[in-house]
Amino acid sequence: MIFRSENRQQQFLAFFLVFAGVLFRLLPHPENFTPVTAAALFAGVALPAGLAIFVPLLVMVISDLVIGPHPLFWLVWGCFFLTTLIGVRVRNEAQPGKIVLATVAGSTLFFVLTNLGVFLFQGMYPKNFSGLADCYILALPFFRNSLLGDLFFSFCFFGSFVLAKHFYSKAHSAQRLS
Repeated sequence: MIFRSENRQQQFLAFFLVFAGVLFRLLPHPENFTPVTAAALFAGVALPAGLAIFVPLLVMVISDLVIGPHPLFWLVWGCFFLTTLIGVRVRNEAQPGKIVLATVAGSTLFFVLTNLGVFLFQGMYPKNFSGLADCYILALPFFRNSLLGDLFFSFCFFGSFVLAKHFYSKAHSAQRLS
């Protein structure tokens, strides 16, 4: 199974899925159940490396301009950048099991880094071990939603991409035979 794009049509499809996925966060959704991490991972696997890094960040910047600023935007964007790099890393060995592991890695990376950012840069918790533990413990419900959303949307992105490639190749093969 090849998850990366192999021609211009497939690159366009991958670009469209990433763009639509990140913009999906503008619609009402359960807390942290968004396609952003899945879109970043999918971009890393499916798009050429230069586009893979640029496209998710661009769409995040645009959607954040619509949603409004937040104090840790640079950390959030950094997490999606790193998740895209995870996708680039697994691109040539992408199999369903590795995609699932990469999705869990991206979700975990986001959870660990953004909550560390909340602890360090916002005044919500005392700056001691107890405050750090509280920060992570109280964020677990958000992590659950993030992980479920990331897994769901990864399945949607990669699944729809593989199905589209399959149907395109069947239609293309049928054309050649006739």
